[in-house]
This record gives sequence, C-alpha cells and structure tokens, in this order.
Amino acid sequence: MSTTKDVSEATFEADVLQAQKPVIVDFWAEWCGPCRMLSPILDAIAGEHSEKIDVVKVNVDDNPAIAAKYGITSIPAVYVFKDGEVAAKSIGAKPKQVLEQEFSAFIN
Repeated sequence: MSTTKDVSEATFEADVLQAQKPVIVDFWAEWCGPCRMLSPILDAIAGEHSEKIDVVKVNVDDNPAIAAKYGITSIPAVYVFKDGEVAAKSIGAKPKQVLEQEFSAFIN
C-alpha cells in the first residue's frame, strides 16, 4: 500500500505550498521506468519519516502546469518544499540511502 498522496494542480497549493511540515514531491509519469523503481523507495521514506515530512506524487502528464512552473524537464524529479519554496532537488532514480542523505536536513 502506498503511503504517498497524489496531488493535482487543484490541490498542490494546499497540500504542498501551505503544508505545515516539509513535503517531498515526486514528479513522475506512468511510462517512466525509473519513476516506477523510485516509487517504493519514496513509500518507505514516507512511512519511516511521517512525523517529519510528507511525501506526495505529481503526475507530470496529468498536471503539466505544475511541471512547467517548476521547470521539470527530466523525471523522476524529487523536490523538497519547505514553507512554500523549493528547498532541495534530486533528479533521477537513486537508492534510498542516497535520498535520505540528500534530504537529511528535512527528515532527521
């Protein structure tokens, strides 16, 4: 079962930009193989660090305006938003330990 939440253009502001805690946003698409590899890793991070951070997914094919606004040209793209601003970025599928290290300021 996924512990991440799907976010759309209609809910992005409330779920991400106005969130009380940092939010990891996974920009992905159904056809993207590396995105599918990354999904269970982000589910694990969401489950293990739920008290510190939320994890959401944005399908770039279904929500092109969000992808364009944040300059998403390569997926998977994983951004951390804090206080409504992009605070960190990770492009490409990476092992869980690498993502946890890159985002340690937000999950530890």
